[in-house]
Amino acid sequence: MDDWSDYLVCLTVAECGSLTAAAAELNVSQPTVTRRLQALESRLGEPLFERENGQSKLTALGERIVGHARRMREEASAIHRAAIAQDQSLAGLVVISATEGLGADWLPGALASFQRENPGIGIEISIKNHPANLADREADIALRWNGPGTQQSLIGRRGATVGAGLYASKAYIERHGTPKAVEDLSDHACVAWSIGDYLGWPQTANGSAVVPSHVAFKANSPASHIKGLEAGYGVGVTSHRLARRCDSLVRLLPEFSTSLDLWIVAHETVRKSARIRATFDHIVAQMKRDNAYFELGEDSTLT
Repeated sequence: MDDWSDYLVCLTVAECGSLTAAAAELNVSQPTVTRRLQALESRLGEPLFERENGQSKLTALGERIVGHARRMREEASAIHRAAIAQDQSLAGLVVISATEGLGADWLPGALASFQRENPGIGIEISIKNHPANLADREADIALRWNGPGTQQSLIGRRGATVGAGLYASKAYIERHGTPKAVEDLSDHACVAWSIGDYLGWPQTANGSAVVPSHVAFKANSPASHIKGLEAGYGVGVTSHRLARRCDSLVRLLPEFSTSLDLWIVAHETVRKSARIRATFDHIVAQMKRDNAYFELGEDSTLT
């Protein structure tokens, strides 16, 4: 008799591209993934993957199996969402997906009062640098940049606009001078982002890109990025809310400002759950209350 979860192992390997990555995603060991995949291939009588340049590539049979497995997962998720939607109690776990900058430094404090008022609700924050798949129940609620995304059946609210500007450390400015105009940035080193939405450098008046002299430091973490600025690697774009915490940083070219919209998103079915709806609404309200903090870097209402 088939173990249907083995098909989901196959699907995860296909989506992650390797046995190691699939094991991490499933929170099991790589030998476990290998064993279950081999058991499935033995039952089917054909291989589902072939190795190519260190990656696991689907065979023709594997492609068909993954298509069926994806539909199985979608149906299982739909059943789970339907069950959650019927739950009108303010009790149980709510999983919230967020990027590191929000999930680590703002969201825990924003939800503290909510959890005290609703002690039956547990909060789990899942830090992800890629959008969580809400249809597949990777999270109940997600915080996303610049819109709810293209996935169907999602509902979203714009919670805040996060303002940003150009910053560098005082030590860097002492060594390299202060840029007086946008064009001067071509003589400065860049502290850059390596993932996600890029809050890029300003353009000239005629719309031309300003290319820095070189990229001295790059990070895929807001905490690491701001440390690169503090360490004096160069000039970079960061949010006002993060920069205000660093006494060593100086804002440059204050006429330049950029921003990203921050959205709160949930699946329309799951949103009917009382605990998820209450958590969703609380996050929206806290973001609205902290509008000046997000947009201008002023004091948070949480402090």
